[in-house]
Amino acid sequence: MRLSIDVHLDYGFPEPADVLFQVEAAATADQWIERESLVIHSDHPIRALPGEEGIGQRCWARGDQRLVVDYQAIVAIYRPRIDLAALPETPVRALPAEAVRYLLPSRYIESDRFENFVRDTFAGLSGGALAAALVDWVRGHMTYSNAVSNGRSSALTTFAERRGVCRDYAHLLVALARACEIPARCVGAYAPGVDPPDFHAVAELWLDGGWRLVDATGMASGDDLVRVGVGLDATEIAFMTIFGVATLQRQTVCVRRIDDAGGGDQGTG
Repeated sequence: MRLSIDVHLDYGFPEPADVLFQVEAAATADQWIERESLVIHSDHPIRALPGEEGIGQRCWARGDQRLVVDYQAIVAIYRPRIDLAALPETPVRALPAEAVRYLLPSRYIESDRFENFVRDTFAGLSGGALAAALVDWVRGHMTYSNAVSNGRSSALTTFAERRGVCRDYAHLLVALARACEIPARCVGAYAPGVDPPDFHAVAELWLDGGWRLVDATGMASGDDLVRVGVGLDATEIAFMTIFGVATLQRQTVCVRRIDDAGGGDQGTG
């Protein structure tokens, strides 16, 4: 699978403000950056730093009246499709250090509040079979809608509302997985065939010695997702964090399969 990614961000600033953004595809063992270009239209210096877990790259910029970011890339994905339900359980005592922090609650993922629910609802399941059941439950009980979701929505409020956008699906799945003692993290991503056009948020679950990408919305599969960054929750995978006030002028995200015959431009959401 090869994907073409084209991103344009244009923001206005009534007052100067610092901006931390993460839009570049991460170079990892299962996705290769064949070609990319990042152009930041700014009169101020740009500083790059590694993303969480050393995955991807963040950049500091200064928004002064206007900040424009253009990013293009061609990414090849080498990630086979797996049968999630067939993966064995990994006892928490056997987890590597990198996975342990993703067992714990975080600001928007109150996983400790779901322990009784998962114990009653998914009794008798473990490992990949449990993970697959969690994905099915979220997909079957949620409605995709931006009518109630906002930047303060957490897994608990999403569980009550039963509707939300991709970040809410990811938060809820990660919360349920952590409550089941399956390490889980949020992932900022690009994907084809996802609507409405935007950056996408999915989950990764640690099973059978590795991280397994899962899109609880059902709009993408693990083998056609491009990681941008990972983190405990949406605060660590946000494509842009503005330390001040900004106004959106224009934003486009276009992700296109370039190996598929007849494949057209398709957005992420």
